[in-house]
This record gives sequence, structure tokens and C-alpha cells, in this order.
Amino acid sequence: MVDFKIVIPARHASTRLPGKPLLDIAGRPMIYHVCERGLESGASEVVLATDDERIAEAVADLPVKAVMTSPYHHSGTERIREAADIMGWSDETIVVNLQGDEPFIPPDLKRRLARLLAKQDVAEVATLATPIVDRAEIFNPNAVKVVLDRFGHALYFSRAPIPWHRESFAASDAELPPHYPWMRHIGVYAYSVGFLHRYVSWLPSGLEAVESLEQLRILWMGEKILVMPVDKAPEAGVDTEEDLHRVRARFMDAP
Repeated sequence: MVDFKIVIPARHASTRLPGKPLLDIAGRPMIYHVCERGLESGASEVVLATDDERIAEAVADLPVKAVMTSPYHHSGTERIREAADIMGWSDETIVVNLQGDEPFIPPDLKRRLARLLAKQDVAEVATLATPIVDRAEIFNPNAVKVVLDRFGHALYFSRAPIPWHRESFAASDAELPPHYPWMRHIGVYAYSVGFLHRYVSWLPSGLEAVESLEQLRILWMGEKILVMPVDKAPEAGVDTEEDLHRVRARFMDAP
């Protein structure tokens, strides 16, 4: 059994949905449901890293440790590193990042990702990807694509259709070519605490700025990201008002 921690970064400010962690879903704040999913994963500790006392108070009756972090972080990764420092975890500790707006990430995926990272010693970061079967998804810039090497490490992430199929992609109405595993990235990560300390010391890279993809900083610095393929992407979380209505309906339909 691999020991791992879960950290849930949750800030109150949100451009599209202010106060998003506290939005009501089936009579509970969204962050409450996310914390419940974290507790179901088998993690030895579940920590909520927030910048707002109201978010911490929303999960007060759950066995979750809420820690107050800086309101000035630029990313959830930075907030997770601060939480790890507050908790006093060693550099070897494995931490799984569970976003505060993702109430549908299956608990076993977090456990499997932590186990995958722990059983090898090349990468200190692991993430998820799923096969793309729809041609339109390859050309959707909101669907981040990832290309792997033969060892399962990420070669590159992009919003562009990579790898580019020279013959098929030139024709807009062509079918998706068979027998090649185009992959979509799923933004769930496991890291070592030691990696998090290195990451926050790095300046953003030009690639990261162009693609608006934080994980490209890791590849730019020459570090490895291990990718675990899964058959199906988890249901999307909440980023827009439309997403909120969808998630509320899903909870209403649940048995």
C-alpha cells in the first residue's frame, strides 16, 4: 500500500464564477463534495489549502485538515507547495493534486496515480491521459493533447493537434486515422514534495506562455512527467455557469 496525501487547492476568487468552492450542489458547497471524493481515495491525509476562512469552515465537519495559504499564489501548484510546508511533509512524500472544482474524479484514479509514481524513480511527476476517438477533439484548443515516448513519459503537451497526421489532417472531412493513440491530457497530478520545492523556484518558460500550459515549464527544465493512460476521461468539473447546471443535474439524478 503506497502512502500518499491529497491536497485540494481552493481559492475564493474566480473570474467566471466568484466564490466557486462555496456554490451549492445538492444542499452542500461544492468543496464539500470534492473533499468527500478525496477521503474516499485511501490517502493517509486530505488537506484543503485555501485563502478564505469561509471555504475552510464549509468542511469543518469532515476529517479534512484545512490550512490557510497566501492569496497571492499564481497557481494551484504553488498553493499545494505551501500546504506541504505547513504540514511539514518530507521531500519524499507523494502528493496528489485534486482541484477544488472537480467533484467527479474517481477515487481509484488518485490512488493508482500515486502508486504509479511511487514504483519508479525516473519521474517525480505523474499525470493522466485518455485516448481521443473524435476527430473534432483533436482540433479543439481546449482539449490539451500529449505525445508520449516509448517509456510513457510526456514528450510535449499542446493545444494544437499533435502529432500531425500529414495525409489525413490536410483534408477537413477525413476520418480519424486508425491505429494511432492520440491522447488527451487530464489535469490530475501526483508529485513528490521535493519536486514542488524545485518547481516554485523556476521562472515560467516561453513555451508555457505561448500555449498557456503550466506543465510545459516542467519539460522545459528537463524533468520527466510520467503519464498514466486511462480508458475514459472523468466527467468535467465546474468552470462555467453551464457546467454548474450540469453538475447540479447530475447530483439530482444520482441514486
